[in-house]
Amino acid sequence: MSTVRQAILELYREADAEISSAKPLCVASGRCCRFKEYGHTLFLSQLEADVLLDCAPPYDPADVTPDFCPFQKGNLCTAREPRPLGCRVYYCDPAYQNTMTIINEKYLHQLKKIADEYQTGWRYAPLHVFLREKETSS
Repeated sequence: MSTVRQAILELYREADAEISSAKPLCVASGRCCRFKEYGHTLFLSQLEADVLLDCAPPYDPADVTPDFCPFQKGNLCTAREPRPLGCRVYYCDPAYQNTMTIINEKYLHQLKKIADEYQTGWRYAPLHVFLREKETSS
């Protein structure tokens, strides 16, 4: 496993622990994955896209749109382990919204530091951009 990948996975473990300690409520509504319907966009870094695409479950390329996540089946995530920071942090729990912003900014800053440390460059784009690029390069 590459050192960069190890750094990303360690960052995810730290973020997961902090998120867990904040105790946001998840009712498995699936709103987090239906971007257009609920007015949000899942952005991720190239570093995160590399981790996700390295071990993501199969998905139908026809499902790659800015409207929803192709890894959502029913109201559940099929890419739970390699999911990016935005997925890990996002909960629709109203009591968690301020904490979510703080945690997201903290770990996004750390992702940028990893990119600088390993001189990978910084790229940040919506999920569908990375998925479409993967399909055209395959």
